[in-house]
This record gives sequence, C-alpha cells and structure tokens, in this order.
Amino acid sequence: MLVLLEEQARNGYQLIQELSERSNDAWRPSPGSIYPVLQQLEDEGMVVVSAGTGRTYELSDAGRALVTEQREQLGKPWENSDLDASGAARELMGTAKDVVLAARQVLVAGSSLQVTRATAILVETRRSLYRILAEGDEE
Repeated sequence: MLVLLEEQARNGYQLIQELSERSNDAWRPSPGSIYPVLQQLEDEGMVVVSAGTGRTYELSDAGRALVTEQREQLGKPWENSDLDASGAARELMGTAKDVVLAARQVLVAGSSLQVTRATAILVETRRSLYRILAEGDEE
C-alpha cells in the first residue's frame, strides 16, 4: 500500500481496486484487511488523511522516507509472475472464497454436529495445504 500511495493519494476502496487490477484479480484484499493496515499506518505516522470528502490517504514525510529507504524490500508484490500463472492463482482464490461461503452456510444453518464436522475438515485442509508447501515442487 505504501508503494501505491507513493504514486498518488487513494482511499481504501481505490487501493483494493488497484491491487486487484495489478495482480490480474489474483490478489483482491478485503476491506477488513485494508482498513486496519491504513489505520496502523496512520497511527505510526506513515500516512495522513487528506482533507476533503471521504478518507483519502497519502504518504507523510516519514512514509516517503520509509519507501525511499526500503524500496527494494517493499517491492511490488503484484508483479509476482506466479500470481496469474495460467489462472491457477485465480482458481485457487475463487475456490477458497467458495469454501468460506460454504463454511458460513454450515455455521448459520447447520447443527452443532455439522459445525464440528466442518471444522475438522477445514483443520485437515489447512494441514494438507501446508504439507504441499513442505513437499516443494516435486511432481
């Protein structure tokens, strides 16, 4: 977000849109992840809220200094070529969103036994995903 705010002042929604566009929709942060980070950056003095309508954020002098100083570490994560490798990342994130919706439905409409079973499935799924990373790229 700091790199994007270095380019121009933006509100939270514009940051979400820009991150989504630059990653070819492989990375679409939620408002629940963007706004707390913006608040933390404001609390730390890295960004300031512009006067005018809405909450538009821009880098403070300290924020500009940080971006200049740590440009290489901050990078541009949306330029990661793996983000849209043959649409696999987009498919994974779409499936993850579908799973969240299904889990929410079980929570709302399911019995306590169904919620317990769904939780166990998600715990095992999380473990399986970490196993995939631990195994590396072996085919």
